[in-house]
Order: sequence, then C-alpha cells, then structure tokens
Amino acid sequence: MTSFGRFVAAARARGALVVQPRMGFSEPVRMRAGLRATKGAADAVAGTLTIDSYTRVGDEPSAVRALDRGVPLNGYPITSYSPDTSRWMLDGIEEARFPVQVRHGSARPQRIVAALARLGLTATEGGPVSYCLPYGRTPLVDSVRNWQETCEQLAALRTDGAEPHLESFGGCMLGQLCPPGLLVAISALEGVFFHRAGLRSISLSYAQQTSVAQDQQAIRALRRLAADLLPETDWHIVVYTYMGVYPRSTRGAHALLEDSATLAVTAGAQRLIVKTAAEAHRIPTVAENVRALRIAADAAARAADRSDRSDRSDGADDPADNPVYAEARALVDAVLDLDADLGTALSKAFERGYLDVPFCLHPDNAGRSRSHIDETGRLTWSDIGAMPIGQVTPLHGSRLTAAGLHDALTFVQRRYDDHLDHDDDHTPAVPLLQEV
Repeated sequence: MTSFGRFVAAARARGALVVQPRMGFSEPVRMRAGLRATKGAADAVAGTLTIDSYTRVGDEPSAVRALDRGVPLNGYPITSYSPDTSRWMLDGIEEARFPVQVRHGSARPQRIVAALARLGLTATEGGPVSYCLPYGRTPLVDSVRNWQETCEQLAALRTDGAEPHLESFGGCMLGQLCPPGLLVAISALEGVFFHRAGLRSISLSYAQQTSVAQDQQAIRALRRLAADLLPETDWHIVVYTYMGVYPRSTRGAHALLEDSATLAVTAGAQRLIVKTAAEAHRIPTVAENVRALRIAADAAARAADRSDRSDRSDGADDPADNPVYAEARALVDAVLDLDADLGTALSKAFERGYLDVPFCLHPDNAGRSRSHIDETGRLTWSDIGAMPIGQVTPLHGSRLTAAGLHDALTFVQRRYDDHLDHDDDHTPAVPLLQEV
C-alpha cells in the first residue's frame, strides 16, 4: 500500500515542497481525469479526493438521488459508488509517487474511512474538534467518540502492512479570525489524540493568516510542539494557502499563493494545500488547479534556492520566547492536565472555556473570546474569555464593530488586490463554504 508519510519524506529529502489541490468531482470519469492531470503538474504532488456534502453528513440516499438525476455534487460520493467503480477511477493513478488523500469534513467519518480502506487508500484528514465545531451542530462528545473509532479503524490497517496517515485540520479552525496560538494548540492536541489512538504517521496543519512574521512563528511553534508531543511518530507540517476571502484579481490571487509557498519553505513545512485564482468567483476547473500547483511549486523552488534554513524539523533552533509558542504551550498543557483521557479532556476544555474559538457558533463553544487585526497586521486577542493564557497574552482591548468585522474578513483580499498594479477584471465574489 502507498505510504503518504514516506512520500512526503522522500520529497523533502530531495528538497521539494509537496503541493496538493482541493479537488473533488461526482462523476468518476471527471474525477479520474482531474487526478491524472494534477499528477503531472509538478515534481511532488499529492492527489486529493474531496467528498461531497451529502456523504459528509451520512446522507447517502440524497447523494444517490442526485447521481440518478444527473445532478453534479460538490465532491466524490465515495460511499455511494460501488468499490469496483472507485477502483476503476483510481486504477493506474494512485501509487507511491502519487498518493491520494481523502478529504471530507465529517464529524461521523466511520463509513467514509471504511470505504477508502476498501479501495486501498490510507490517508485522510480531520479531527474530533476541527471536523465538528466549524461544520454543524454535532455534539463535541459525539464527535470525540466517532473520531476515536475512526482512528482505531485507521490504526487497524497497520496489521496488513499499511502505514495509515491522518492530518489534523485543527490549524484551519475559522482560521481567518482565530489567533494562531489557538490554531497551533488545537492542531497539536488533535495530533496527540491520533497518536494515543495508535497512529504513527500524522500531519499537523496551519492556515496562512494576515502577518508573515506571525505565521512563521506559528509554524515553528507547531514544529516544536510536534517534536515534543509526538515521539516515535512520522510527522510533518502542512500549510494551507489563505482560507478567508480571497483576492478577486488574478495577480493578487497568484501573489498570495506564491507567498504561502514561500512561507511553507522558510518556516519548515513540508506540504502546501493550494488555492486557485478562481476561488473568489467559483469552484475552480482542473486546468486552474494544475496552474495553481505549478505556480506554488515554482515559488517554493525559488524560496528554497534563496533560503539557507536548516533541514532540522525538531524546532530546537527556535527561540523560547516565541509568543505564539508560549500561548499554544499554555493551552496544550492546560488541556492535557484536565483528564488522562484526551477525548474527555477536550470536552472539558470547551465546557470550561479553556479552548474558545472566536466567532464560532457551535453550541459547545463558549463564544466569549474575541480577536482583531492590530495595526501591524497581526491577528491578536481582544478578549480571551476563560482561556488560561493571561500570563503570556497581551490584550489590546479593541473590539470589532460590524464594519470592523467586514474589514478584518477582507483584510487580505484588499491588501493583495489594492497594492498591485493590474488590469484584471474584478468579478463579483460568490461566497463559498469553508473548504477542506
């Protein structure tokens, strides 16, 4: 079976950043063509099989009805097609030099994981917190139980000689308005959750935000925590190109994508989830995904040529006074101290407000924390609620008004569109759901 972790490690050994698209189509022929096209887009590309919204919530009957009526879905309905159909779709595509990761957004992922395992796939992503709070109203305690079972399903594949890989989506929790200390802490805690459930190939995520300097601190903090908390584990860091309101101009979008690739290389990440120039307007085509992969890979290669960064991934070269690390470490330690069982500890942490995602409306989230973008462009706290970070987190007191919230949400889009001298058309943006 293909090993996702070994693929990433091999790319790193030859100095390449793994680039990966967001892509999923409901028609097997189109999905196969998309995977084939992205496979050859750059030196190190991981494939993506994004699952549709019906399948994410376990509504296979609706997915089947849509397929019967010829209605396109926003992803691949892996539990609705026969294994033979999906094996045909993957045949000759998925291999050691092109592993395919299944991305889904489900708080109840057992059926999806069972389906991917039947196909010989071993890589997916999510987590008990990160695939629960942003996406619906599934109680956190239920998501924790579901993800414990899911981790055990994946870990069981090791008995057949596979090395299953699980990526935490924790660094993308409403990331455009969530200060990085909390993102790093949730990603690290989910990594520990996976490790305790028996997984030994893990990746931790972080979504590009509003400040390059702050993002570099966050990724280095995440590396440092992974080295400390994930012993005897094959781990790596994956960066997501900015997940908030995207630039409307082609040049602005490409500049943001290039900056995310540069960030990944200079901060020591090994994989990048890209976005395309079409993100502000519509779902991208296969050709647009291929172009984004090439742009990101080229930018990463240029950054590697310029950089004299160390190849060490243990984070020991990072200063102890990194403010993002201090904040994340305080949160991680506080949660781990709540209960010997990490699933129980996570539930207690949200119940007590030790973890509190700003602007997240899930019933299990306290909703007392607030954030804003300060005058330097950094995403900082204006209210920490009950989170135990008062000793390491300076507060600036500024609270967002409705107009301020709009400005914060469009901060990156305006910065990349407005400062570039370009002739691109500005098509009105179509809001899209947060992608996985």
